[in-house]
Amino acid sequence: MIEDTPDIATRDGAMETFVCRPERGGPHPPVLMLMDAPGIREELRDMARRLATVGFCVLLPNLYYRAGRDTKFGPGVLEHGHPERERMRAIRTRMTIPPVMEDVGAMLAFLDARPEWARPGPVGCHGYCMSGPYALAAAARYPGRIAAAASFYGTWLVSDAEESPHLSLGRTRGELYIACAEHDELAPLPMVEALRGLFGRSGARGEIEVYPGVHHGFAFPERAVYDKPAAERHWERLIALYRRRLERGA
Repeated sequence: MIEDTPDIATRDGAMETFVCRPERGGPHPPVLMLMDAPGIREELRDMARRLATVGFCVLLPNLYYRAGRDTKFGPGVLEHGHPERERMRAIRTRMTIPPVMEDVGAMLAFLDARPEWARPGPVGCHGYCMSGPYALAAAARYPGRIAAAASFYGTWLVSDAEESPHLSLGRTRGELYIACAEHDELAPLPMVEALRGLFGRSGARGEIEVYPGVHHGFAFPERAVYDKPAAERHWERLIALYRRRLERGA
């Protein structure tokens, strides 16, 4: 495995980004992996490495870079009322879709400048939790590049907000995969069913799947709600999606 942590230049500064790719057989199909609200940590880097071992060049950016290059949080970020959680929420609540789309554009330019790392052509993008909407928005903002996008327990996918993810479904050309947990107060089942109807009417390609019996965060190995069968299903769906759309260019 080859690992780097370059700074990607954006309009707002330098975005520290973990990059990992296989040692052999490059260049490889590129994938953007977008973090959940607790931010960059070794758990996410290990998940990026797992994708790289099956043949992808993976970029994992610190989307909180606008708050400071080393904006990362301790384990207390998962505890309600903990100072680390409150610090994270103060940063998280200032994030909106437009600046993150600028970050995605910067990552695409970074990949284009490194043809020895990343294969030219289609790119994949997936996000967890807060970044599920970002992945879907990226597929709409860059329909000529993002050929596959996935959201795993993405938050508030249908809302009255001007940037609600459901509004951009019809502007995508790639294949979408939206995975939701049966028990998730940030994406309750009535919202998921509303999204399913909107998805069908939008003409978007792909599917929405509810994972039964699991909770928000089920794919993270270090989370108390981790569910191994569901997590492995998430890997199966994600890798198959990327192989269909990035390796074959279907």
